Amino acid sequence: MLTPVDDVPRAFRDVVIETFAARPGPRCALVLSGGPTARACYELLATAEGVDWSVVDVYVGDERLVPPDDQDSNARLIREALLDRVGPVGSFSPMPTEGPVEECVAAYQRAMADLVTGPGIDLIHLGMGPDGHTASLFPGDPSLDADPGELVRATEDPNGRNPHPRLTLTLPAINSARVAVFTVAGATKADAVAALVRGEDLPAARVHAGRTIWLVDGPARAGAP
Repeated sequence: MLTPVDDVPRAFRDVVIETFAARPGPRCALVLSGGPTARACYELLATAEGVDWSVVDVYVGDERLVPPDDQDSNARLIREALLDRVGPVGSFSPMPTEGPVEECVAAYQRAMADLVTGPGIDLIHLGMGPDGHTASLFPGDPSLDADPGELVRATEDPNGRNPHPRLTLTLPAINSARVAVFTVAGATKADAVAALVRGEDLPAARVHAGRTIWLVDGPARAGAP
């Protein structure tokens, strides 16, 4: 299940290049995430050869309901760490975060429905929190049981450990991807990785894309049985 790696960003870069080369259509749809590990991955990916960014369409897998220029915005991180560095991409479709929440959900639902029923998601990048959450799907969250056609949800951490109301792709959207790649780094993730290996029902454990790859560094694997 887990792929042990010493350098998570480098391994992630290689997966993206491989996925781009193997894409079935003329374009490539990437769904990206946030957090410090994601930032490191995108900064390295921005220096890589082997990706024609002019045919890459970039989406966001989850987002905090904050303004687009807020320091907690995943879209801001993606722009700073990747998009501003590689030059023009085919398109960038961040999650809307301003205005009524139900309108934000409906707008991104339409975008995801067009993608999922059309060319499809080539790769979705995911992390895993210390509590086992992925995207913004938290333990005990009703969004974990979204209906098959419900691709986007508004959500909050019911346990109160993660700030901000959020938008997130649901498991039906995530699991439609051809490739899902988790990047998990650092000792703070060790307990969650151990629970994953034990087979506990974490939100992250419910991801079953066409191909699901777990890139996990040594400190994160330290507690695994």
